[in-house]
Amino acid sequence: MPSSIAALPSLARAAGCLVLAAACPLAAHAAADDARVRAVVDAAVRPLMASHDIPGMAVAVTVDGRRYVFTYGVASKESRAPVTETTLFEIGSVSKTLTATLAAYAQATGQLSLDDHPGQYLPELKGRPIDQATLLHLGTYTAGGLPLQFPDPVEGDAAAMAYFRDWQPRAAPGTRRQYSNPSLGLFGRVAGIALKDGFAKAMETTVFPAFGMRHSHLQVPRRAMADYAWGYRQDKAVRVNPGPLDLETYGVKTTAADLLSFVQANIDPSALDAPMRRAVEATQVGHFRVGPMVQGLGWEQYAYPVSREWLLGGNSPEIIFESQPVHQLAAGEWGGARLFNKTGSTGGFGAYVAFVPSKQIGIVMLANRSYPIPARVEVGLAILNGLTPKVE
Repeated sequence: MPSSIAALPSLARAAGCLVLAAACPLAAHAAADDARVRAVVDAAVRPLMASHDIPGMAVAVTVDGRRYVFTYGVASKESRAPVTETTLFEIGSVSKTLTATLAAYAQATGQLSLDDHPGQYLPELKGRPIDQATLLHLGTYTAGGLPLQFPDPVEGDAAAMAYFRDWQPRAAPGTRRQYSNPSLGLFGRVAGIALKDGFAKAMETTVFPAFGMRHSHLQVPRRAMADYAWGYRQDKAVRVNPGPLDLETYGVKTTAADLLSFVQANIDPSALDAPMRRAVEATQVGHFRVGPMVQGLGWEQYAYPVSREWLLGGNSPEIIFESQPVHQLAAGEWGGARLFNKTGSTGGFGAYVAFVPSKQIGIVMLANRSYPIPARVEVGLAILNGLTPKVE
């Protein structure tokens, strides 16, 4: 009996060694993965920042469900406060993917249909030319020629509604795509009305919590202002100005980590509750082909693997600023492996998001300077390629 008792510590030590021996290779492998991911991101981001004089960036990537967040530079050139994982960036039109998710959620819960017309929710638009378009047309920029921005004299939501009431289309709905803040803004406004709470409350109480976006805002509260980065334009510190339907189209301020949570749920929505899962799936349906790109709700899509030239073409000035003919896709016509992406800008900020569900990879790039879109696309693709060597 005494000899057995004496043997217990040595047995425990032996068991501990076995556990460590098993764990050490796993820890070493994880550390090697971390170092590899950082090396890929650093090699792409540091030259980008130097080339475009970007004060600060936060870059988040997901690889097979693992999360990485890397921060660079400063959130304020004046205070020299560094970018951290809690730094808030304006994401511009990447906000449209969240707006589209809210509208798709309204559809998933039976509050609206994409086949509805805006006049069903905004009586002042009923019977007007814009009421010929469906909510699907508004959500895919195919309503008939709504412009990129509201005309300068349009200030405030009342003026925006008057603009829609008097607007005259240039094409039949569903025949041409013209990227448009007014189009997506009206889509979001209708979704807020359908959900009864209004857009801002519905976004902050329904969408942000569903994706664990605890540091995301439409209006940054006082308690979070210390984390709100300054954007830079012509070396002046700036933040976004209010505008008609701004919250719906370019109003989200968030962190790279929060936005990565949204991306991860888009890669694998299985953990979401059923209505939000259906909403995410609905935003990934391709509806209209335009040049090299397929337009869904919020997200723009490409058959994967995608070439550098094809991805740059889909994010070109012609696609962004000009009216383009479209081909409407029939059910089942578009599928398979795809890359989803979206760019966003405000006066002082630039954002890019891309992900490939079939490869379980995604990237979020947030910067406090609006730098050229081709540079964002090239760096984003370079990082994805570096993380997935089989990508062509």
